Amino acid sequence: MARIAGRFGRVEPRAAARSYLLGLLSNAERKNCWQLAEQAGHTRPGPMQRLLRHARWDADAVRDEVRAYAAEHLGGEDGVLIVDETGFLKKGQSSAGVQRQYTGTAGRIENAQVGVFLALATSRGRALIDRRLYLPEHSWSNDPERRTAAGIPETVQFATKPRLASEMIAAALDAGITAPWVTGDEAYGQDPQLRAAIEARGTGYVLAVACSMRVRINHGRTGVRADTVAARLPATAWQRHSAGNGAKGPRYYDWAWIHTGTDSHHHLLIRRNRTTGELAFYLCWSPTEVPLSELVRVAGARWSIEECFQAAKGQVGLDHYQVRHWTSWHRHITLAMLALAFLTALAADAAPKSPADTRHFVRSRDPITLTVPEIRHLLVAVFTSPAVTAARLLHWSAWRRRHQATARRSHYQRRTAGEPAG
Repeated sequence: MARIAGRFGRVEPRAAARSYLLGLLSNAERKNCWQLAEQAGHTRPGPMQRLLRHARWDADAVRDEVRAYAAEHLGGEDGVLIVDETGFLKKGQSSAGVQRQYTGTAGRIENAQVGVFLALATSRGRALIDRRLYLPEHSWSNDPERRTAAGIPETVQFATKPRLASEMIAAALDAGITAPWVTGDEAYGQDPQLRAAIEARGTGYVLAVACSMRVRINHGRTGVRADTVAARLPATAWQRHSAGNGAKGPRYYDWAWIHTGTDSHHHLLIRRNRTTGELAFYLCWSPTEVPLSELVRVAGARWSIEECFQAAKGQVGLDHYQVRHWTSWHRHITLAMLALAFLTALAADAAPKSPADTRHFVRSRDPITLTVPEIRHLLVAVFTSPAVTAARLLHWSAWRRRHQATARRSHYQRRTAGEPAG
């Protein structure tokens, strides 16, 4: 809190932000304004709701602090910036950016908001360091009335997800983040403008692409599909490398690479599953010549952002919000990112200084290093308030039920108003 205190001009929102963060780190079942206010000992959710909607503070400035904090605790020469998106399932149509769209969260088209995120991953840990709420073009960007109702600033215009990713990468590099690599999935690897923008910064990339991606081989003279290249490779072209440690140990795949274009800095990287034979493809560029093992390391780092999403949603309530406003979304997401970065920094500081040796895991009976869930569990014990009185529990029960009754009456009135006269 000392780190971000200066971002709040008044003591009230500063105190509310502290209570909000402690609530995100707590065992509250759902980390929305109601339950966080109850957790903090407030008599109503007003202070938490004002913090997200009306209080004067800049979520982007706090985001900058999150990014700097993560870099200080996790930074290293092996840093990788990872771009990806995650969905937030919604029932109504009023939340900023919501529409029926594909989201990997559900694995299908659902009514959802989609956030594009940037993560920093190093050998010390990984954390979310930036976010953008995706604003669909036709249902939102070109609807002034809907935009106004959701509080979307006039300066915010439609941008593709790769464009949002490009903005976040540029902002991170401009802020001095040490990360010689960028990685992401096909949604970002397929975009030539994003690849060109990363190259222009002198930053390497390993970006996933579809099997149908056409690449130029033979010093740029021949254009061919990526899967055709893979089918023509001799057995000697494949090498076995680990893409990093997973929950069950090293993740070994067979890998091959081939020069593309006219220089030695562009490659097509191909991953083959040792059991199923399934193939994955990556377009790569590096400002200097690098070994295959380095490209494999960066490709394997992409899954770190999935772990960030899982931890952020499961540990600090990234998706527990019940807000519709553009500003409120960014404020909640930013505070959740800060809570996760805090846990990650503690885990990084508690980890052994020596690099992990997988052979040691087989022989040792020592406990594993502290994890984000375990640290949060310990913090809950430290920061838990004294036992809540029965009067306080009944007060909040009555408050919730009154609020739910009001919502139910409003719902019934709208339904009745829409029915034809009988």
